[in-house]
Amino acid sequence: MYVTAYAPCGAEGIIIRVEADIRRGIPGVDITGLAEGAVREARERVRASFRNSGYEFPPDRILINLAPAGVRKDGASLDLPIAVAVMAAAGLVPSPAELMVMGELELSGRIRPVRGVLAAIAAALKAGIEEFIVPADNAAEAAILPGCRYAAVSTLAETAHILKVRAESGSLPLPEKPSVPENAGISGSWGDFSDVRGQGIYKRALEIAAAGGHNLLVFGPPGAGKTMLARRLPSIMAPLTAEEAVDLTRLYSLAGAFGEGSALVTRPPFRAPHHSASAEGILGGGKGIKPGEISLAHYGILFLDEAPEFRKDVLQALREPLEDRIITIARAETQARLPAEFQMILAANPCPCGRLGVHHDSGGGGCLCSPEEIHRYWRKFGGALLDRVEIRLALRTPRMETLSSVSGEESSASVAARVLGAVEIQRERFKNIEPGLRPRRNALIPPALIGSCCPLGEGAGEALNKASAQLGISGRAYHGILRVARTIADLEASDSIKTIHILEAVQHRRQGEDPYEVLAANQET
Repeated sequence: MYVTAYAPCGAEGIIIRVEADIRRGIPGVDITGLAEGAVREARERVRASFRNSGYEFPPDRILINLAPAGVRKDGASLDLPIAVAVMAAAGLVPSPAELMVMGELELSGRIRPVRGVLAAIAAALKAGIEEFIVPADNAAEAAILPGCRYAAVSTLAETAHILKVRAESGSLPLPEKPSVPENAGISGSWGDFSDVRGQGIYKRALEIAAAGGHNLLVFGPPGAGKTMLARRLPSIMAPLTAEEAVDLTRLYSLAGAFGEGSALVTRPPFRAPHHSASAEGILGGGKGIKPGEISLAHYGILFLDEAPEFRKDVLQALREPLEDRIITIARAETQARLPAEFQMILAANPCPCGRLGVHHDSGGGGCLCSPEEIHRYWRKFGGALLDRVEIRLALRTPRMETLSSVSGEESSASVAARVLGAVEIQRERFKNIEPGLRPRRNALIPPALIGSCCPLGEGAGEALNKASAQLGISGRAYHGILRVARTIADLEASDSIKTIHILEAVQHRRQGEDPYEVLAANQET
């Protein structure tokens, strides 16, 4: 007798066949199939759940096998499948064939929620399984994918009743689709662009980044507004498509990153890990290979505040995911590929003390760092990582008259309307490109499609070549300027890239190689 279950691992997870065999012998439960600690402990939880749910646990020798046997299994999500397999083998419930069961058992017989329900249903549907028993607290996740029949249960006794009803009717009923909450526990209120006075160049850079999915570096003295504006970037981002929302929600389900009652994620995520985060926390991995911050920022933003304070190896490890849009995590026994299509926003002080570029008359004195300390601090970025950042700008200290101004600032709603218009243009442009090459945003246009997607108007090509020669940029930077110019043109609904679009894209690319550019920015009037 067997029942189908699921174990989260990587981006896909593993479909497990839980087999139960009851034979005469000394009473006991043996679990085979590379069961880790929490799975081995299931025997005691299942035994107590039987008794407290009104069932007699078989007084025989019980063998539980978890196939495939060569893959390690951990976690408590196999409790309910093991219990159902034993009940079926003992003749207490009908056969649960072609049914996936998920849930953790309490000793009382109540069923606790588990992570990965949406991912499990997606994997099972792909394998031809269309019926599911899930914990009641995971019902909102189960409702996301259409075409599946599921029962949301709260206790072991209720599970047994559902199996009997299924045997009588031939299948589980199609449930009424409940309302699916959106973004609960994932995003919050991010504030509005109009909250920030001045910094028009920075706001423009964020608008371009949001529209085209471009990476951005901003550096300047503390209090210049770097973090305040960056945290308002989600307020101007375009909503996810239905397909993107399901993909992202599946990742959050695998990571167990939902808040209570959360379900479909329809807004781009904004992840802002602390600079003390480990490589596994940022990239993913650990026991069971859970998604890291770059995967939880899939289709959204990874914001690294005080970026040079992150470990150098963590910063440099971002280079491959930024290029490939996936992260491959290799372990001795397995290899997992997790999606990581994110845009990176870096915010940094120009020096360790943060005073470089601050006027002496603004209080606190100037920079106290030596040139060697500044160089060591800035070197953490590395040229290869910075080359993947298309938009860079040095921020000036805001002037008092700007901060005290009562003049109206543009709201996030009006900026978001322009961003959404540019995103819709991109979706229309890319919809006929074959899936293997189809980019999602301008920042992801592959080199093979640069020519067709980025037509240059009169004089634009000459301006780009001249700027490239003066700046001595790499081939990647050359394409980066074209992609940013394409986004600027889309914001103006222009079919071709004009000279003015190239010049603005070049201006956004000029800085970021030298922290002393902050001094020049503060000398501007």
